[in-house]
Amino acid sequence: MTRLTVPALGIAIACALLAACQQQESPPAATAPTAAAAVKEGDAVAITGRMHDAELLEDIALQVRRAGAFPLIEYSSDRLARRLFFDVPAQYDSQTPAMDLALAEVFDVVIALNNGTSENLFEGADPQRVAARGEAGEAVGQAFMKRNVRQLELGNGLYPTPWRAKRLGLSEADLAKTFWEGVNVDYAALQTRGQSVKGALAAGSELHITHPNGTDYRMRIQGRPILVSDGTIGADDLKAGGPALQVFLPAGEVYTTPLAGSGEGRIVATRDYFRGQPIDNLSVTIAGGKVTALTGTGPGFAPMKADFDAVTDARKNEVSFFDLGINPNVRLPADSQVGNWVPAGTVTLGLGNNLWAGGDNAITYGMNFFLPGSTVTLDGKVIVDKGQLML
Repeated sequence: MTRLTVPALGIAIACALLAACQQQESPPAATAPTAAAAVKEGDAVAITGRMHDAELLEDIALQVRRAGAFPLIEYSSDRLARRLFFDVPAQYDSQTPAMDLALAEVFDVVIALNNGTSENLFEGADPQRVAARGEAGEAVGQAFMKRNVRQLELGNGLYPTPWRAKRLGLSEADLAKTFWEGVNVDYAALQTRGQSVKGALAAGSELHITHPNGTDYRMRIQGRPILVSDGTIGADDLKAGGPALQVFLPAGEVYTTPLAGSGEGRIVATRDYFRGQPIDNLSVTIAGGKVTALTGTGPGFAPMKADFDAVTDARKNEVSFFDLGINPNVRLPADSQVGNWVPAGTVTLGLGNNLWAGGDNAITYGMNFFLPGSTVTLDGKVIVDKGQLML
């Protein structure tokens, strides 16, 4: 799965969760999104999520209205999301999502709870249909970005569910603790660190990422925009617009995109999953910034490869971003083979869509490679040493 800009209302396929609302009038979980998304008087704000967190959605709506803005809640469910795929005729897969495009002209802010409850919701989906729907929806993300809609996603792959806790090598209680500590990070310190890391990357030219699993990859970043997800949308972000108007919570990432054609080497994810099925040693070989070979083992590899092959757009092959986690509060077990975006020192590389990272690849397909424990050099200087952030 790729990271996209926050999806439009009607076509959202959620992939993460957020905890249920605390029983108090203005819980932190409800107040944080309105502040982080810079909600202001007069804004039209879309709030989306699954129905089991209805109380939290409503509390967020209350805080939006208290700011003088106008909330609209879209409730959905895993059941509905699945039926909207499997029970709708394939003839409509390539239909342009006209309502979503219209909504891009209405809303100033989208706050999305990625709180689906199933890791294999679309198990058995026809790869050709998945590819067709992705192609049809590409214009939606571009429309929201072009109009400078502020977009906030809650969850960021860390909600404490039993399956996610097992995957990350944590108990449910420890994952819940990690999640909330990540959300409640010292944002002033996070912003300072983000600007420091951004400055270092902006002054550099070539990144070299290595890992004991066989990853050995070089990419050039000189002159490329560097973005920071630090939990806020500030004045500079509002001025910059586009991808600078996105927040992912828990926050704590610095990311950029490569110079076209500059990537060379091999990227390996020791353990990954596709719709709940494990993939071992998922590996891509890259030449000229594009994938020339894709291999892996495990029960999840064949269906993942089928989805990959069904996408005919060549942009799927582009290694499109470098993401560096900077959140000191999010810590995963040292032996965890599956990573996340935000732990300080974690590296993520990916294929496909990179609009969110300041690039121009708008394809809705993508693939992420979490590489906890990597070593990274910038022009020969170590900036990450075996997963430890040195900046």
